[in-house]
Amino acid sequence: MHDRPLDDADLGPDPITAFRRWYDEAIAAKLDMPDAMALATAQPDGTPSLRWVLLKGVDEGGGFLFYTSYESRKGRELAANPRAALGLLWQPLERQVRIEGRVTRVSPAEADAYWATRPHSSRVAAATSRQSLPAPARSDMDAAYDAMARATAHGLGPRRPDSWGGYRLLPDVLEFWQGRANRFHDRFRFERASAGTWTVTRLWP
Repeated sequence: MHDRPLDDADLGPDPITAFRRWYDEAIAAKLDMPDAMALATAQPDGTPSLRWVLLKGVDEGGGFLFYTSYESRKGRELAANPRAALGLLWQPLERQVRIEGRVTRVSPAEADAYWATRPHSSRVAAATSRQSLPAPARSDMDAAYDAMARATAHGLGPRRPDSWGGYRLLPDVLEFWQGRANRFHDRFRFERASAGTWTVTRLWP
């Protein structure tokens, strides 16, 4: 457990800067998959859904980036209701961050640039998959993957499908949690007040 309490001065006035610092410390601690984050979306009727995705960066504007199929369940839900929440847990450090905000698609050029960095096998998987749709037998899925892999083995790999790309979550709220003894934890909630400014509130655990 942390012996030293977390204070708002430790986080500073900008939660994006504080997040980057915590994220860098999680990487430096060599945690398994420090970029894993829960993504919560909702259907128009309010029915929630949750899955895990990988954080692919925080851009200069403070947007949190992730990539997936636009035709997946999360893609369909974001098209209908472009708001989402993220959660990252770095348990050995007894830290978590919750993020809420508005979601937009990245540009095709940004998606192409990221696609080019992915291993050939990952591009094959993304180009082959019909994410979230009912699947045939595993053998049929593997056959489709193998066919795509063979067809693109000697070129630049499969092109990025129009149905696959990235999202940018621009946060309105970030909450930082640090574990303390007796489960009497420290929590701070940042809420966007205006462009570049935030209000911060300490919360009871």
